[in-house]
Amino acid sequence: MKIDPAQTSQKDVYKILTGSVIPRPIGWISSISKDGNLNLAPFSFFNAVGEDPPHVMFSTVRSGNTNKDTLNNVLETKQFVVNMATEELVEAMNATSVNLPPDGNEFEFAGLTPIASDLINPPRVKESPISFECELVHHYNLEDHKDGGATIMIGRIVMFHVDESVLLPDYKINMETYRPIARLAGYNYAKLGEIFAIKRPFI
Repeated sequence: MKIDPAQTSQKDVYKILTGSVIPRPIGWISSISKDGNLNLAPFSFFNAVGEDPPHVMFSTVRSGNTNKDTLNNVLETKQFVVNMATEELVEAMNATSVNLPPDGNEFEFAGLTPIASDLINPPRVKESPISFECELVHHYNLEDHKDGGATIMIGRIVMFHVDESVLLPDYKINMETYRPIARLAGYNYAKLGEIFAIKRPFI
């Protein structure tokens, strides 16, 4: 079956895309407005994009041509924190997807603890075992959209925070204690499940 996205509703395109590109890591983004209002929200259009220097990206939709608070905050301050969500934090992470007014506080709503970052103003989530302090370096608005499109944000990591409970020797992450979660489609999430290794071929 062939499906032309130009002839398909945005809702159906979303279902096909998010049901096919799985599992997706979750970027739990904390930001702060220029007036000092804290914001925390999860984004599953998220990933790492390079290590030299280290950069990550996340994308936020603009349904109805309206910016989310995260987008407004990051564009204003040029800073954000990526907090990684784990099995223990899944309920709190989900709670922060609530649609609060701009002066609302998702940290308080979800019972989470903001903790000061080292180099930027937005706080980290104390309960998260891994956080990245980021400075915005690029943003790009998708064009030719049907309902507001999306904005891609690329940030340079200026500080890693990794709890010793998930850190192995030689800076490797312990998957057994880290226990990250991933986004599927609809209301569905995934755990790591079975892990297998396969070496690259060498000629």
